[in-house]
Amino acid sequence: MTQFIDLRDVAYGVTLDMQHEILARRVEARRRGDDTGDDYLITVTHRPVYTMGRHADPANVLHREWLQSRGADVVSADRGGDVTFHGPGQIVVYPVIDLLPRGLGVKEYVRLLEEAVIRTLAEYGVESGRVEGATGVWLGCGTVSERKICAIGLRCSRYITMHGLALNVNTDLSWFSAINPCGFTDKGVTSLSRELGGDDACPSLEQVADALRRHLSDLLGL
Repeated sequence: MTQFIDLRDVAYGVTLDMQHEILARRVEARRRGDDTGDDYLITVTHRPVYTMGRHADPANVLHREWLQSRGADVVSADRGGDVTFHGPGQIVVYPVIDLLPRGLGVKEYVRLLEEAVIRTLAEYGVESGRVEGATGVWLGCGTVSERKICAIGLRCSRYITMHGLALNVNTDLSWFSAINPCGFTDKGVTSLSRELGGDDACPSLEQVADALRRHLSDLLGL
């Protein structure tokens, strides 16, 4: 069974603690041979925050004083990947699910997360795809104007996942100017709003969140 949790304007630490609690419970149950626990799909918007993955380079935070003056903290995250931003106008999804009964490894799981985002964007006429050697979902793939619209960073313990994806819907992209997003210095960042020509042409956060949940549910069997 899957529990769906939907939260708005939440501090990053709240959902991080929530994921850790669920993960610890599921991992301990697995050690006892009990694989009957619920999966969770947590959909959230965060207050402004920059998160640093396990192997993030501190040099990729370019303007720490500037971002802190805007009320954003820099926090460590026990996920893969480098530094990224979470904040208003961005849908973040944390699937805390068991990959084992789905027959999935981490690479296949990442592909399914990417595919859910690709299908969601296609509903709004935006063509997206993957870039070799880089996780996430991109526009302008294979061109000089490659730009990232969705970041992915994960942790997996005994086949139970946490962390997930962040999709820019109508995010203020100036937040990304304080960092090298995901460690890249040669690629841009975009949002659904920018690609559609502005907020007036952009679907609401709730519409996009609903579409994304639907595609994730279909692809992951939630």
